[in-house]
Amino acid sequence: IASLGGVPLPYVPDRFTEGYGLNVRAIERLRSDGATLLVTADCGTSSIEEVARARAIGMDVIVLDHHTVPPQLPNANALVNPKLPDASPGGMLELATAGLAFHVASALHEAAGRPFDVAAYLDVAALGTVCDMAPLVDENRRLLRTGMRALAATRRPGLRALMDVARIDRPNVTAEDIGYKLGPRLNAAGRIAHAKLALELLMTDDEERGQELALQLDALNRERQRQTSDAVQLATQMIGDREPPPLIMIGHEGFPSGIVGLIAAKLVTLYGRPAVVYEIGATTSRASCRSIDEFHITDALREKPELFVRFGGHRAAAGFTAENARIDEVRAHLVSVAKRELAGRELAPVLEIDCNLPLRQLRGDELRWLLRLGPFGIGNPPPAFLARNVTITETKWLGDGDKHRRIKLRDGATVWPAVAFDMADVRMAEGDAVDVVYTVEVSPSGMVGLRIEDVRPAEVTAPPA
Repeated sequence: IASLGGVPLPYVPDRFTEGYGLNVRAIERLRSDGATLLVTADCGTSSIEEVARARAIGMDVIVLDHHTVPPQLPNANALVNPKLPDASPGGMLELATAGLAFHVASALHEAAGRPFDVAAYLDVAALGTVCDMAPLVDENRRLLRTGMRALAATRRPGLRALMDVARIDRPNVTAEDIGYKLGPRLNAAGRIAHAKLALELLMTDDEERGQELALQLDALNRERQRQTSDAVQLATQMIGDREPPPLIMIGHEGFPSGIVGLIAAKLVTLYGRPAVVYEIGATTSRASCRSIDEFHITDALREKPELFVRFGGHRAAAGFTAENARIDEVRAHLVSVAKRELAGRELAPVLEIDCNLPLRQLRGDELRWLLRLGPFGIGNPPPAFLARNVTITETKWLGDGDKHRRIKLRDGATVWPAVAFDMADVRMAEGDAVDVVYTVEVSPSGMVGLRIEDVRPAEVTAPPA
């Protein structure tokens, strides 16, 4: 950290040529550039050989990571991971690396007797917590609640420009804005081009350069959306109409390695089971894995480490590289483990409903309590309610396409506006009587609306208007 007298040499690996995590060539390059201390972020807990090489060429190593801990640990000078068996993390067990780095930086400043500028880093701590899909509980929740205020007043020109490009009301930025608007644009850099673009946007002090990078990331995100849509369509065609196995594993030369994780996540949503998607390369394939609550995907990989060139991850998500000649062995192993671990479970998309709440009963007291439960996200989803026998009084396409809808729902004399995302194929016509599962969205400015999570024809015919 520069504020403690260090000279940082930021390095972000190219996911297409270097893969994920540490690699020896990058370590040797950093050492030749004069680096004497290697600090990892979001990787390193499984990097036995890489850390050993760094130590051998004269570097001290500090590993900052939150991924699952393997049986053998690297010989780092310090390993900071709240999931270590002898750790006492308290409410910090589920910290993302952004939150972990924030607390380590604070502790280093305290040890050095230097003031720590909380506001200068709290914005990116909140940003990284949401974008890394960390559960919004305990310390993560506190970081996000305070971090959103720091984000609203961020000093970073690039981040301000990105919020403007994403049409975010900066003073009222929400966790949903981070997850659905800022995160995808930042992540698009590494998925389509190079992640160093996102890092530069976060670090630049130049207003003009920040605006240039924000526009560039916005364009890359649009390309990422196009590639993902095409790839998901191809993936579902490959699966076909047959009942998938308890774990889906598919690969194709046409799956860009930068978006295989997005494809896998979509397949989990569509089929309700773990999914592994890989890009077939010349000699090796790179895969991303996404899972369901009942299946620890990284533990499944760890049962046969000899099948992989490298792998790592946590309970819900993982990645690996494997030789093409062993892909069938990998598939057979993972499907076998899934059959064993998921035996007797019905594998289908599940929508959890918290309670019945007719729209006519949704009033001020309920809305105020909902505000106190937020911010919502992974690990703290918004409550989902069921409203039966409501009437669609209006339906329009949202935006320029025919993918999302804006509708109005009537329950007696009560009418609520609502949005329905990704429901182009669902019948929603004016006059239809429907049962809906919905969540309530209340913006910091006080605007209230409903988000439709599911809809079906009403089991009871609605009375005449």
